[in-house]
Amino acid sequence: MRGRVFTAAAAALALLLTGCSSDGDEADDGKIRLRFQSLAWQQESVEVNKELVAEWNAAHPDIQVDYVQGSWDSVHDQLLTSFEGGEAPDIIHDASDDLADFAYGGYLADLTTLLPARLKTDIPARSWRTTTFGQGIYGVPFLQEPRVIMANKKILESSGVRIPTPERPWSWEEFRQVTKELTATMGKGGYAIAWPLKEPVSVSLNLGLSAGGQLFHRGADGKVTVRFTEADGLVPGTVRDQVNTDLSASRSTLGTGGSDALPGFFGGKYAMVPLGFSYRQQITQQAPKGFEWTVLPAPAGKEGLAQGVSPQTLSIAEDSPYKKEAARFLDFFLQPRNMVRLARGDWMLPTGTAALADPSLHTAKDGWATGAAVAEQLRSAPAQSVRGYPEWKDKVATPAFQEYYSGAIDADELRRRLVEDGNLVLARYQRH
Repeated sequence: MRGRVFTAAAAALALLLTGCSSDGDEADDGKIRLRFQSLAWQQESVEVNKELVAEWNAAHPDIQVDYVQGSWDSVHDQLLTSFEGGEAPDIIHDASDDLADFAYGGYLADLTTLLPARLKTDIPARSWRTTTFGQGIYGVPFLQEPRVIMANKKILESSGVRIPTPERPWSWEEFRQVTKELTATMGKGGYAIAWPLKEPVSVSLNLGLSAGGQLFHRGADGKVTVRFTEADGLVPGTVRDQVNTDLSASRSTLGTGGSDALPGFFGGKYAMVPLGFSYRQQITQQAPKGFEWTVLPAPAGKEGLAQGVSPQTLSIAEDSPYKKEAARFLDFFLQPRNMVRLARGDWMLPTGTAALADPSLHTAKDGWATGAAVAEQLRSAPAQSVRGYPEWKDKVATPAFQEYYSGAIDADELRRRLVEDGNLVLARYQRH
């Protein structure tokens, strides 16, 4: 989602976004100006973000917030450039899995003593763990997105298979059996499921939590190593078997992104597609007239519906001279009523307990209720605080998982690459 290869274009974008000054500015009239870089991109989400900034500015004439539009595609390199150049925005929108290097590098402010008690207690500890590095908190996790199964309602109901609910989900074993039965009812060219696995690592690791998989293990010395256990292999093994043994999953979608699978889903070629929760907006906008769909929970393992997530976050730059004022803005921005507006604008779920209880997030329409029901099972993604994870993912894990899912290598070779090759990469980041 976020490119990590530095380019001249990224540098140019950084200069464009940061402007002449980045820390907060005190204008000639004595007003404090804070710069808020938002990564909202969907129209509804951008509108809500801008509305909240306008509401703050109207109520706080002495502390004005300037909205700056950023981009998920280049945010990592853009922020790194602006941090190193001393021109970072005061308030930074990002995702928790992108914060580790910035937090350990001293670029982000520790929010432990800056945030109000209301916000600290409203967001559960499991969510705070996604932005805790060492002894400090370096971001406020405010939006989260579970992976769910988008399903063709007519195909599912006509097949006679059991329809899962959050209270009674499929197990991974039942899920595999259901996809075999479903494919048999669909006729030639039809598949029960399409797995868009262009980015296979986060999907494999995050869904693997339900089976008890952890993959990354921190020793007594604080160093992290990779261990690939039977629990880590259950979910990847299920997907591989669906593709290569059962022929219940489409091989052609393995290298594609989520949006690429939607035409086949709408056309009845795939009965189900596992996607991030926010894809529901795209489905409502693009589905042909009369297309009936529903949202199902991901399968459950011995850890139930547990699933790893990397929430969207809001941080404050360490170099900002107005950290207290920035924290006041975050308190306003993330009031429960505002968090609900942000969640609905992004078609995601709020982390805040009060916001998540809002009735509008528990309606059956568009699958909101299913997402809200699994929210309590969301956990910090396994790779959240692992130094060197981006390189491990790009150079070792992504090609290994891609070859495994396609059938090119077996489980033993997958394990060898993830563990042996992977630990060599991680070790370089953990030398004292």
